[in-house]
Amino acid sequence: MAVTERVPEEAPTGRATGISPAGTSLPGTSPAGAFSAGTAIVSESPGERPAHEGILRRQSARESAARTYARALPIVPVRARGLTIEGADGRRYLDCLSGAGTLALGHNHPVVLEAIRKVLDSGAPLHVLDLATPVKDAFITELFRTLPPGLADHARVQFCGPAGTDAVEAALKLVRAATGRTGVLAFTGAYHGMTAGSLEASGGAFDVRVARLPYPQDYRCPFGVGGERGAELAARWTESVLDDPKSGVRQPAGMILEPVQGEGGVIPAPDAWMRRMRQITADRSIPLIADEVQTGVGRTGAFWAVEHSGVTPDVMVLSKAIGGSLPLAIVVYRDDLDVWEPGAHAGTFRGNQLAMAAGTATLAYVRENGLTARAAALGTRMLAQLRNLAQDFPCLGDVRGRGLMIGVELVDPEGDCRHGASGHTGVGRGGIGHAGGRHGETDAPPVAAHAGDDFDAPTDRAGADGDAGAATSRTASPSAPAHGPFPAAPALAAALQRECLRRGLIVELGGRHASVVRLLPPLTITDEQAAAVLDRLADALAAVSRAQARGQVSGPPGGQVRGQVGGTGSGDNARSNRLDRTLRPPGQVPRQGDPANRAG
Repeated sequence: MAVTERVPEEAPTGRATGISPAGTSLPGTSPAGAFSAGTAIVSESPGERPAHEGILRRQSARESAARTYARALPIVPVRARGLTIEGADGRRYLDCLSGAGTLALGHNHPVVLEAIRKVLDSGAPLHVLDLATPVKDAFITELFRTLPPGLADHARVQFCGPAGTDAVEAALKLVRAATGRTGVLAFTGAYHGMTAGSLEASGGAFDVRVARLPYPQDYRCPFGVGGERGAELAARWTESVLDDPKSGVRQPAGMILEPVQGEGGVIPAPDAWMRRMRQITADRSIPLIADEVQTGVGRTGAFWAVEHSGVTPDVMVLSKAIGGSLPLAIVVYRDDLDVWEPGAHAGTFRGNQLAMAAGTATLAYVRENGLTARAAALGTRMLAQLRNLAQDFPCLGDVRGRGLMIGVELVDPEGDCRHGASGHTGVGRGGIGHAGGRHGETDAPPVAAHAGDDFDAPTDRAGADGDAGAATSRTASPSAPAHGPFPAAPALAAALQRECLRRGLIVELGGRHASVVRLLPPLTITDEQAAAVLDRLADALAAVSRAQARGQVSGPPGGQVRGQVGGTGSGDNARSNRLDRTLRPPGQVPRQGDPANRAG
């Protein structure tokens, strides 16, 4: 039987052990440290295996084979605050998974805890179905304060079951009811959830009522050109499918898209392409659904990712961060679409009062403290440093993202480029210019434009808002590579994830081939913590690169890796130490004992 023992205030630090100092200050904590002294679960006698290992064994024996994160992250969290998670074994980790983007303010932020305690202490009912309450009224008021102006003025909100996939289902049902049509337009690489209708609109679906359209990207452009030309071709393909009477696609009930594809590999949609989709759908009376489940609440450097392009969608699907770490999912849509009969979409747990209180506190905190601008600025610096790191590691095929939604694609630089989808690898949107002339250029002629076309012009039916509260879009490279990108390396990505975990850094994998390492830190992450994250990532990357050179990282398709990446030595920090310095704000002088230089 397990017993507990006190955890000392100070713990030894170490990059390879994943243990971070208890004295590191985190957002929402006292300067004295991230946690006060607490407890760790240990075995009853020194000769027994640690109790947390038993918890993991029992999970493996009793839980479904469908579990995912637990397979790659064999830890038992017992406490958390801000960016930091503490495991049952006393080890601490920097969490750049953040509940798959749910934790906009990190773990257990004081304003969230205060909001939850206030409801609990008030004696208010916790379960009310869809009845009106002061808590719900406050949530809706704060939510509408943040919505794009073109939608907020004429919006309705539908509370759904407590998961984003149910809100997607509701959105699809809504537009089908409003238009009388059944088909849906979706995009390659999309992810909209795990229920039947959501899966139909996702990238891996088969035999469905959804027409699949190309989503523009640079590194693995489906047309082999990338940049503005690739996005233009994707837009014209969409127009052709809709306007060609022999395309096999009838007038759809709606179009659903992600402003940044998350599970698809962290691929930001070009702003001009977003405006083009808005024009195409508006001209043909097709409701546009923006899936902001993961991109919303400041994650991309704007409160809602559609604001980067100035687009106002007809429907927005929201979940994750809007619940302040608790389950909540809603659909916001134009009032003229509100044709549902009572009970047309319902759910037992759509009245989660604690989630609404936590969500109100989170939305207000992000809005009042300028965390969207903070995410944009820090994300830009982190992307720049990761692209610099790519110059030292050829296996970093592409670095891309927006705000604090960042992806690093691992590739096999020795592989045959013809085996990968052709794409753009230059210094365009999210692309990396590799030194040494490995990427050639071509003088392919530009795509001819339609008369009157202005691909970069705002075309939102409701009136484009320009860059309202948003970061500017990145400029694409005018040239394209003479060959496709290098093949994806899922085994290498899985090895990097493991090495990050050994160093106390939690990251997620995503992308078409599970070869993209994803960073989704909370919006409250400090400069020092961001430097520590990149330092650990660089250290892990050095270890994986050495193991790859020794032939110790290999595996069949799907990322099942054979072999073990070895430990690191003191030389692993030669490339990564500069990340600490360059992530500091301009003008800040490094000082001895700077928290950025600790494991923190």
